[in-house]
Amino acid sequence: MKLPKSGRDATEILDTLNALKTKDVDWKGGKCFAYVYDAGPEAMDLLKNSFNLFMTENGLDPSSFPSCLELERDVIAAALDLQEAPETAAGSFTSGGTESILLSVKTARDYYRSIRPEITSPEIILPETAHPAFYKAFKYFDIKPVQTKVDPTSYEAIPSEIEKAITENTIMIVASAPSYGMGIMDPIPAIAAIAKKHHLLCHVDSCVGGMYMPFAKKHGYEMYDFNLSVDGVTQLSMDFHKWGYAAKGASAILYKDSALRRHQIFAWSGWMGYTVVNPTVMSTKSGGPVAACWAILNHIGEEGYMDLVGKTQAASEKIRAAIKDIEGLRLLGNPKGNLFAFTAEDFDIFALSEAMKTYGWYIQPQFGFNTVPANIHLSVGASNAPHVDDLIHDLRKCVTDLRSNGTPPLMNELPAQLLEMFENAGPELFDLLGSTLGTDGSDLPDNMREINNLMNLMPSQYRDQLLVEYMNRLYVR
Repeated sequence: MKLPKSGRDATEILDTLNALKTKDVDWKGGKCFAYVYDAGPEAMDLLKNSFNLFMTENGLDPSSFPSCLELERDVIAAALDLQEAPETAAGSFTSGGTESILLSVKTARDYYRSIRPEITSPEIILPETAHPAFYKAFKYFDIKPVQTKVDPTSYEAIPSEIEKAITENTIMIVASAPSYGMGIMDPIPAIAAIAKKHHLLCHVDSCVGGMYMPFAKKHGYEMYDFNLSVDGVTQLSMDFHKWGYAAKGASAILYKDSALRRHQIFAWSGWMGYTVVNPTVMSTKSGGPVAACWAILNHIGEEGYMDLVGKTQAASEKIRAAIKDIEGLRLLGNPKGNLFAFTAEDFDIFALSEAMKTYGWYIQPQFGFNTVPANIHLSVGASNAPHVDDLIHDLRKCVTDLRSNGTPPLMNELPAQLLEMFENAGPELFDLLGSTLGTDGSDLPDNMREINNLMNLMPSQYRDQLLVEYMNRLYVR
């Protein structure tokens, strides 16, 4: 594309944009179990209207747009209330869980620079189920990750392993409530107690649980305590645009003590221009997301969220029961909420995700790692609940077909010849594998089964190398 010499007709442009969406996942039909969070047509209309109302307002300068400041104060106050925060607590509205995590890690680093300047190589301990956003933060802020094993059956973090990993350079411990991949809640109270004992910060990643767990708990969901009321927890991330059903991007980073948040804020007046003061990563930011978030929180309310979570919990439990009943499938761990994963015992799990795609379902394949086999992840939302019986029917059919057709299980290891190729390979490795992958990296392949099988066998560092090269090529026109 080149910038057109003359402007195009608005109707033509909108038609083109709508045509581009035809290849996207059809989330409106309730068959998408990831990425999109839909509370219904009325809620969607409210999100669009409230977002558009504040689309051009700029949250950069609260003195010019105090409306954005007021909206953020309200939204953060609601989040702090949900997370049972003390009066000393504070938070910031962010663009998503990744930004919330980046800010938490940056804050931890800068806080320890102020109280422990002798720590020049800071370390953060986290279980192997923790979200990749932490590793992104570690790369951005030059922090060493110290990854600990999880229980091979329950997939919960092991407090004793975390305590053994503490060194004189440790500044923070991370736990999940729950982890995204398998929906498993870590034992937060025990982990937070370790952090407090060793005078460390403790971040609870509740991006996927922060707007779900408080209401699930009221429905009788048995869980570890996880919020800001837990002794030793110092900060918590939570997303509104997941089970809060807000417009993207809407998240929050919360601190039990507002004094800690000071280390998050950036200010600069040492140049020949306007003074910059940013509480979060972004400077200029549309008021649309926070306005839409404020609107949906007020529209749904506590009773509405209780209803949405109740329906979602019932749907999740029904799917899990079916997975346990379908021969050839195995649920991973003992998840109790609306996120969970399952694997195949005697056939290719990636073939199942492709087979379900032919029936219009989007279910998310995940690579194996350490004690976790390759699997399929489901995030169950309110829009999925009415379609659970159809999902189970098609899941049974696909599994039966794959097993009766003799679909082989996944390969156990990468052929030695291919493994040798990965060692000391650069971007040219992608070209070498192009015929196997079925793409030169400039387009999205239709069927991912063979690609996923190959990628699943690779050591993660080689897999990441290929993914970086693929993404680098994909976004070149």
